[in-house]
Amino acid sequence: MVISVSRILTAYFSRAGENYFGGKMRFVKVGNTQIAADFIEKLLDTDIYKIEMENPYSDNYKTCVKEAVRDLKSGARPQIVNSPKSISNYDTVILAYPNYCGTVPCAVLTFLEKYDFSGKTILPLCTNEGSGLGRSVSDIEKACPGAEVKNGLSLNGSNVAFAKDDIEKWLKANNII
Repeated sequence: MVISVSRILTAYFSRAGENYFGGKMRFVKVGNTQIAADFIEKLLDTDIYKIEMENPYSDNYKTCVKEAVRDLKSGARPQIVNSPKSISNYDTVILAYPNYCGTVPCAVLTFLEKYDFSGKTILPLCTNEGSGLGRSVSDIEKACPGAEVKNGLSLNGSNVAFAKDDIEKWLKANNII
C-alpha cells in the first residue's frame, strides 16, 4: 500500500561502516536508520532527505564513537550537505536517527537548528541497541521550539530489517496512515 503524502518529509541520519549489533561488530553497506527510512518512504511516498555530514565520522566504530562524543561534549554542529532550501511546504517531519550518546547525533541538531519548525509536527524514530530514545525527544523539543514533537519510536537496530510492521503501527497511531 503506497499513499502519496506530499506534506511529509522524512529526514534521516544513518551511518554505514562498522556498526555494533547485539554485542558484536559488523560492517554494513546500509545503516540501520536508512533501512527504517526506506520503509517509511515506501509506505508513504514521502519526500526524503538524508542528513549527511560534510566530513563524515570514521567507518571504524570505536573511532566514530570518539568523534561523536567529542562533538557532543563541545556542542559542535557539523556541516551538513545538500540541505533542503526550505521545509515550509511540510506539515510533518519524520525524523529518523541512531542513538548517539543518549541523544540525536550532532549533525541532526545542525539540521534541526537550520529551520523554523514552528507549527510543524515532528515524529522521532530512533534506532539503537537497547538504549532506547534516551533524551533525544527532549533535545529535539529544545532545538525546535514551537513544534509538536510526538511520541517517538525506538527500534532495535539489529532487528530493524524486520520492523516494517512496527513502523506502520506507529505511523497509524500518529494518524499518518
